[in-house]
Amino acid sequence: GPGKIRNSNEYSNTALVMRYGGIPVRLGIAKDRIEDIKAKIREGLEAQVDLFLTSAGVSVGQYDVVKEVLASEGEIEFWQVSMKPGKPLAFGHIQGVPLIGLPGNPVSAMVSFEQFARPAILTMLGKEALEKPEVEVIVDEDVTNSGRRGFMRAIVTRQEDGYHARVVTGPRGSGVLTSMVRANALLIVPEGTTLVKAGERLRAQMLDWPEGVE
Repeated sequence: GPGKIRNSNEYSNTALVMRYGGIPVRLGIAKDRIEDIKAKIREGLEAQVDLFLTSAGVSVGQYDVVKEVLASEGEIEFWQVSMKPGKPLAFGHIQGVPLIGLPGNPVSAMVSFEQFARPAILTMLGKEALEKPEVEVIVDEDVTNSGRRGFMRAIVTRQEDGYHARVVTGPRGSGVLTSMVRANALLIVPEGTTLVKAGERLRAQMLDWPEGVE
């Protein structure tokens, strides 16, 4: 019903676009109807946007119709990626303008933005340094994973024997934005790995470090 789903993604995505040098054009909320989404796409084309960023509507539910619009109005390059969070993700073009369909869950949307939208924006701006800095970390606790590539919200600290990482504690569902606020890194668990023991080493993507820092 009305007021049950807060439009937090528009604000977080706007902030991230600005952080990486883009100029956001906010088109507002579209209802989960094909014609509503097509109308927003037309608004964006009239505004001559360089990139469409949508949020939600790319999963497999009855009202996930963004990918249908993308298929009918343009072309889908791929749909779904083997990562967690962020499996529902679509990419394609509408009249030559790229569209990245981010997941609807706030944390999934932000993690997916960092992996896909951020490098796309930087490329469009002519930047050469596209990769977020990564460091090797010692994992301070056992970490379980789904088997897909995991991007786990973590806190990385520097100690005498190197960098250490601990997964953010407390509520950390895909709708808990405070877990992203508390994290300074994403702990990367490789595909096919379901358990990482304390003391083992992984890579961590540093969220607050600028691109190109080693």
